[in-house]
Amino acid sequence: MSAKGDGSWDTHGTKDIFQKDVPKDNATPSAFDPIEHQHIRYNPLRGEWVLVSPHRMKRPWGGQIEPSTDEELPDYDPKNPLCPGNVRANGEVTPMYQNTFSFVNDFPALLESVPDPPKPDDELFQMGSAKGTCKVMCFHPKSNVTIALMKIHEIKEVIKQWIFEILELGDKWTWVQIFENRGALMGCSNAHPHCQIWSSSFLPNEIRIKDGYLSDYYKRNKKPLLIDYMQKEVIKKDRIVIENRDWIVVVPFWAVWPYETMVLPKKQVTRMQDLSGSQQESLAVIMKRLCTKYDNLFQCSFPYSMGWHGAPMDPYQHHDYPYWTFHGIYLPPLLRSATIKKHMVGYELLAQAQRDLTPEQAAEKLRNLSDSHYKHPETSLTVEEIEKYSN
Repeated sequence: MSAKGDGSWDTHGTKDIFQKDVPKDNATPSAFDPIEHQHIRYNPLRGEWVLVSPHRMKRPWGGQIEPSTDEELPDYDPKNPLCPGNVRANGEVTPMYQNTFSFVNDFPALLESVPDPPKPDDELFQMGSAKGTCKVMCFHPKSNVTIALMKIHEIKEVIKQWIFEILELGDKWTWVQIFENRGALMGCSNAHPHCQIWSSSFLPNEIRIKDGYLSDYYKRNKKPLLIDYMQKEVIKKDRIVIENRDWIVVVPFWAVWPYETMVLPKKQVTRMQDLSGSQQESLAVIMKRLCTKYDNLFQCSFPYSMGWHGAPMDPYQHHDYPYWTFHGIYLPPLLRSATIKKHMVGYELLAQAQRDLTPEQAAEKLRNLSDSHYKHPETSLTVEEIEKYSN
């Protein structure tokens, strides 16, 4: 965004969306309160607006209630192909791994060797080449653990394996997307702790859009957007959930999902592989603390989709990326309880994103939750362990 002469702001890359003359009712409150009054918020990473309607939190809920899936799982399931020693769909035996294990997905969305489509002769009917490698990565040999329940050194092993995969796949492909779908509500069909890694010959839509806005902001302000944003959130504090010496977790000002969070470094880091050993360890602490708070919110194994974004790999080094900052994104669906989730339908599919709970309210709820896991306190970090990584 850029300042106009009258002190207001133009939104870069979007048309003026505001109605000039809005009729006022005599009953309209004179003072705006973001916790009480509807408004829209700008997302500078996408050039989009989010409708915030906090007054809707007062409405009763008579909609769909999801069945609880918070069931006890065994350490080892002889029928689960991700467990050590079991047979996968392609007939291969999963090795007796001790920490992490990755393999090429048996049912990949992208293959390495396929014919290219013909060049388009009509702009309305375009196809392009899409090649890549899809992998699955197990976090732990046991089926009944999650990031919230894992030890710091175990989570650090996950981070180290992520870095290995990014470096290996990034030598060949432009984009490497790590993501975890946790829980049946997010479409996860296998409860064993794992993520997927899709690498592609093209920049996916979300990354292409984000790359453009990050680049534009850097050109205008001579600093990375997300570092500038992080520094301002540290001062404001009202959207911070947790922080330590290297990282902060915030509910973004423009968050769409009720308890959406973003993990940001306190110093500029372009890609995950640029993290020092100390930063990897403090990131493991942040991940465990955040996932523990998520579980504690509704006292369930909290579902979410999460992933990491850093600068494109660009294996041919055609471009520099000083405007990219490595960051994590957590997108949980739950709204009011362990069985009530937010649905992206209607207005949100046809017009724009909308949320009821304000980001500040969501951050306060998460921030005030304990670091001790509600169900497995024996796995929680001690006060001394948390303070070790504090500012």
